[in-house]
Amino acid sequence: MIVVMFIVMFVLFLLTVPVAVSLGLASSITILGMNMPAGLVAQRFFTGLNSFTLLAIPFFILAGALMESTGISKRIVDFVSSMVGHYHGGLATILIISCMFFGALSGSAAATAAAIGSIMIPSMVKRGYDVRFSAATQASAAGLAVIIPPSISMILYCVATNVSITDMFVAGVVPGILLGLTEILYAWYVCRKKGYTGDKKHTWKERGKSFKDAIWALFMPVIILGGIYGGFFTATEASAVAVAYAILVGFVIYKELTWKKLMATFAEAAILVAVIMLVLSTADLFAYVLTSAQIPNKVAEWFIGIAGNKYLFLIMINIFLFIVGMFFDPGPGMIILAPILMPAAVALGIDPIHFGIIMVINFSIGAITPPFAVNLFVSSQVAGIKYEEIVKPILPYIGLLVVDLLVISYVPPLSLILPNLLK
Repeated sequence: MIVVMFIVMFVLFLLTVPVAVSLGLASSITILGMNMPAGLVAQRFFTGLNSFTLLAIPFFILAGALMESTGISKRIVDFVSSMVGHYHGGLATILIISCMFFGALSGSAAATAAAIGSIMIPSMVKRGYDVRFSAATQASAAGLAVIIPPSISMILYCVATNVSITDMFVAGVVPGILLGLTEILYAWYVCRKKGYTGDKKHTWKERGKSFKDAIWALFMPVIILGGIYGGFFTATEASAVAVAYAILVGFVIYKELTWKKLMATFAEAAILVAVIMLVLSTADLFAYVLTSAQIPNKVAEWFIGIAGNKYLFLIMINIFLFIVGMFFDPGPGMIILAPILMPAAVALGIDPIHFGIIMVINFSIGAITPPFAVNLFVSSQVAGIKYEEIVKPILPYIGLLVVDLLVISYVPPLSLILPNLLK
């Protein structure tokens, strides 16, 4: 029946049936075929969402939406622009650094692509940058949002594997910075080669004014990450603090948030949250069926038998996850695969935190790898170009990120040094 479940699921995927419906229908058919009580379906739907940790997801999504509507994202861009905008390829550097900052606030790649892209891509095109290169840089940089904490993908991995969210968040800092620096260096090289000059050089007085205007926006990641790592509140509680802080800044300090805007932002975030939560509930049912059939243990035994050691396993798993990431959204992919693959990794001596970072980066790369790359769709829409126009300029970014992924996979201290130091 497990084979039937996978066949039904992939057939539904090919028919473009929504992921939640595909998972739920395939799992329900399997449960009935295995003579399990039909009531398990409703029970697992509820159990899959009955987690305090999952509260972080709607709050971080709402926080990301609020940052866009309160002008926080614009002030971050303005401050970064005043500091590095005068260098060759300054606007591309601004875009990447702004995405890193915004990702440290929202944890959502799609939100980062929309919020920063709508500001930066028109500015880059106006300064003579090629629109296809600008959109590709935006798509790639937005993927950093799921690696630099807080990250919704990391939360999903931790929920699926019972790993500490705080440890995962800390582990993502160094890899996130490494990937960001790689993208900045490549963008600088392209800009210098094509003669994309910087903007005017700002005086220190102008930079001070820009910093003063953006300080409340820049202080937000300090509150979120500092509070988590300092032990003042959990990652879930930090998400609620982020929302409260964004509302306070929007209403009282920047005064760009109105009640009408607030209600519209709530509605926008609620729709996205509903979709994610529906996927999570059906994914839990799917995972329950797999666990009942001992599929994770069998997969672990198969990988151990084929690979033999963790080095070969890492090659195999990276190839597998890279291919899966091309077709799966990070959320469902993480919920489905993490509990299946993690036992094999642990059995071969790979730290579960390190393995989580590997999975997150793979799905981040998948989000910019054709054919089904959500970041490319969002960035092409923001840039006003066709999807296929962004494919060629995104390929060098994919290649560089794959090299970074292999380095991170085979040098565990890059992921584990900060968690170990804090412990």
